[in-house]
Amino acid sequence: MGQKLLIYSFVARGTMILAEYTEFKGNFTRIAAQCLEKLSDSNNKFSFNCNGHTFNYLVEDGYILAKIENFILLWCSSEIENLAAFCIVAVESADREIPIAFLERVKEEFNKRYGGKAATAAANSLSREFGSKLKEHMQYCADHPEEISKMAKMQAQVSDLKSAVIEKIEKVLGNKENVDVLVEKAKNLYSQVPPD
Repeated sequence: MGQKLLIYSFVARGTMILAEYTEFKGNFTRIAAQCLEKLSDSNNKFSFNCNGHTFNYLVEDGYILAKIENFILLWCSSEIENLAAFCIVAVESADREIPIAFLERVKEEFNKRYGGKAATAAANSLSREFGSKLKEHMQYCADHPEEISKMAKMQAQVSDLKSAVIEKIEKVLGNKENVDVLVEKAKNLYSQVPPD
């Protein structure tokens, strides 16, 4: 592989690492494992910048995937027994889309491959089998930044369009409620008018 954009990744359940991959040596493995204890117990995406690196997380119900690109300390949050957190640490100069694309790709493949089976897997029991997949995704994301960037822009456009459509639908529904109120008021006024 030889690239230094993405140097370490893992998938974990709670604070237990189930599968990991790296070609590099450093304290990034220990630091990443320590951060598992501090991950948020809510479903969300968040990033931290520290010493020229970004630490990107995707946390949701299920398992934890961490992607570390250069070792560095980072802050996380708490109680993740039943959560999946996907984490990648990238050099700050890397496009934000690369780590996020990695996390999404690995999350999808891991969940498709293991589903509920990962809920009972032992520590590091999936490294031999899934470590090579982590390596493949790391390499793909590092080798295809233009494709990832284009895909991220399209996804952002779709998300914007979806938000706009939802907003329009909410307005239409709000207008329908207003029309219903006006019809009811008209009926009340009509019923109060004395007959000729």
